[in-house]
Amino acid sequence: MTEVNRKIHVIGINSYKFEDLSFKLKNLFLETENIAVPNSFFDEIKSWSQKGSEKKKSFFSSKSNEELIQWLRSQKTDVILISRGDPLWFGIGRILLENFSKDELNFYPSNTCIQLAFSKLKIPWQDTINISIHGRDSSRLVEALKARPYSLSIITDSNAISLEIIKKNLSELNLIDFYDFWLCEEIGFENETIRKLNLKELLPSDISSLNIVVLTKTKRNYPNNNLPLFGISDHIFKTFDDRPNLLTKREVRVQILADLELPKNGVIWDIGAGCGSIGLEALKLRPNLDLFCIDKRLGSKELILENSERLGVKPKFICEEDIINILNTKNLSPFEKPNRLVIGGCNKKTKLQIINSLDQLMSTGDIIVIPIIDLQTIKELKEELEDKNFKTNLNLIQTYKSLSIAEGMRLEPNNPVFLLKGKK
Repeated sequence: MTEVNRKIHVIGINSYKFEDLSFKLKNLFLETENIAVPNSFFDEIKSWSQKGSEKKKSFFSSKSNEELIQWLRSQKTDVILISRGDPLWFGIGRILLENFSKDELNFYPSNTCIQLAFSKLKIPWQDTINISIHGRDSSRLVEALKARPYSLSIITDSNAISLEIIKKNLSELNLIDFYDFWLCEEIGFENETIRKLNLKELLPSDISSLNIVVLTKTKRNYPNNNLPLFGISDHIFKTFDDRPNLLTKREVRVQILADLELPKNGVIWDIGAGCGSIGLEALKLRPNLDLFCIDKRLGSKELILENSERLGVKPKFICEEDIINILNTKNLSPFEKPNRLVIGGCNKKTKLQIINSLDQLMSTGDIIVIPIIDLQTIKELKEELEDKNFKTNLNLIQTYKSLSIAEGMRLEPNNPVFLLKGKK
């Protein structure tokens, strides 16, 4: 193997000022003849050559493309490649490692623009999800937004299209009011600007091409007087921080509520209630119903209470216990006989035991609705309901949501859910 003698020194910078370099990097710059610089700040870096260097400088204007790779390969002596922040963090480092041996490369990272932005915002960032849509599609951004992290940093393209895509994705996922949107421009440079944008308004026209976006969870009240009568958006419901998608999605919830044929008065049980989205919206539609929420997860009672305040409703009873323990001990005294029953969030065996135990408490006209994602359980549950004199029907709910991408729009599928309904 041929021994590599020359080096490619990849230097990350946070400002255009030569004085901000360390002593070692200043000397390296002064001693090196051939220097590649991104064309977006070519003139500023070229001016460094006037800082007392005795060697004549040759500057190459880089567009981080194949032309740069060929130029680097053509150099017989050490070269410098100027980069932003940390070259190995969503930067040129990955491409260089694909084209040159590790022995040829030396990296000198600086603080990333994300580090600097969070330091200016004075917000901890150890749990932040970092996404780049610079020269990439926005599919990872969509997945990250669905997880609803506490904070999210986004490296954008230099044009305003990527900002419009972020704005549209937030709107399409009903997260416009969920996050504060911080536009950070020219971070670390002389014209540094950070501003919080109102995404219900047009984006500013004076946005710098050097920008990143930071999203942080907003702290806000949820006035229930602005909620729709039917079909409450998912983002209104508080969920578990580590399981943000643990709720029945709006499109499925709407159909469940329709299948329940909610009466003006009566009793509804929501078993496997999670954050309470089904039962609480049922209570909003029919305030005279008595709602009993049951979920075994620790913290579910606190979530349901928080969401009941957001919707302006009040459940009759919230039980943070495994339904099997309740049924096995026959400790049903705190509960009233159900007229409407939703069975979610448990396995087939548990669902069958619930039907067997509660059937005798239900009367003619009462309804059970069971959301199912496992095909293998449908047949047994349907037969069990029919054996108990329930008339059944089965619906498959499959919906798609439009999401904006650079090329226009794509349809993102939601998980299919079967709804098994039984009416006594």
